[in-house]
Order: sequence, then C-alpha cells, then structure tokens
Amino acid sequence: MTFLAIDFETANRYPDSACSVGLVRVTGGSITEKRTLLIRPPYDLFEFSHIHGITLRDVRRAPTFRERWKSIAPFFEGIDFAVAHNAPFDRRVLEACCRTFAITPPEVEFRCTVRLSRSVLRIKPANLSNVCRELFIPLEHHEAGSDAEACARIMMEVLRREEERQR
Repeated sequence: MTFLAIDFETANRYPDSACSVGLVRVTGGSITEKRTLLIRPPYDLFEFSHIHGITLRDVRRAPTFRERWKSIAPFFEGIDFAVAHNAPFDRRVLEACCRTFAITPPEVEFRCTVRLSRSVLRIKPANLSNVCRELFIPLEHHEAGSDAEACARIMMEVLRREEERQR
C-alpha cells in the first residue's frame, strides 16, 4: 500500500493562498520520501503569519503553485489514497490552487486522520497536537513538513491497528 500525507499552510482565508506544502510518501508501511516547499500565493495578503510564521518576505521569490506543480504531482503518482489531518481543508486548498492555475487536480480518495483518530484510535480531542502527544509523535505544529509527517505516522498507526483487529 502506498499513500501520500499532505499538509498545506495558507497565507489567508482564501483556499488558493497556499504558501507552503508538506508532502510525505509512505510505501509498505515506511516513509520513503519527504518534501516541504514554500509557495508564492497569488496575492500578497498574509493573515496567518502569526500561526505558521511564514511571511510575504519568505515567499516573495518562491515559485507559484503552477511552478511547484512539477515537484508536487509525482507524489500523487501510484498512490492508493491521500491523507490529511482535517482532509476537507487540505483537499479544498489543493483543488482551489489547481483551479486558479488551470491544473487538473489529481483524482484521489482523501482520508481524514481527524476522523480516524476519533473512530479507530479513540483519541479525543483529535486535534493534531493532542493526537501526536498521545502517540508520542514529534511535532513542530503548523510547519507543513512536520504536520504532514505526523499525519503519515498517525495513518500508519491506524493501518496497524486495523490490521491487528482483522487477525
């Protein structure tokens, strides 16, 4: 089984304002590739710097989502599904960025580790910080690469427990 854990940080409340993406590919139960990329959003409005620490100055010379797509797209190739902590948010950001830059979004099932943390792992509250604390997963919260890796590790634990139950 191969899956992609993805996490976006956005500059503002518009879903196409991705300013960073974390990508973690898992194959056969092991992390095989990790990447964190800064992205220049389509506008200069930064409302969420106080959350993730990324400013306009940090991304002023970064590639746009269209320019980054050639580095992002390979992570979607050959995967069984994508996963994110609060998947509706990250899926919406991916689709909005693709739409803004006239890119066909990947057709892939998204799974949500918030929901899986509650239903399979029985962890509440299921926010990323708490789930990581419960599972002893290191986390630098709101750093896209760290969030994506944490999400990958949560999904790996979900799969391990589901496999254990089937025995």
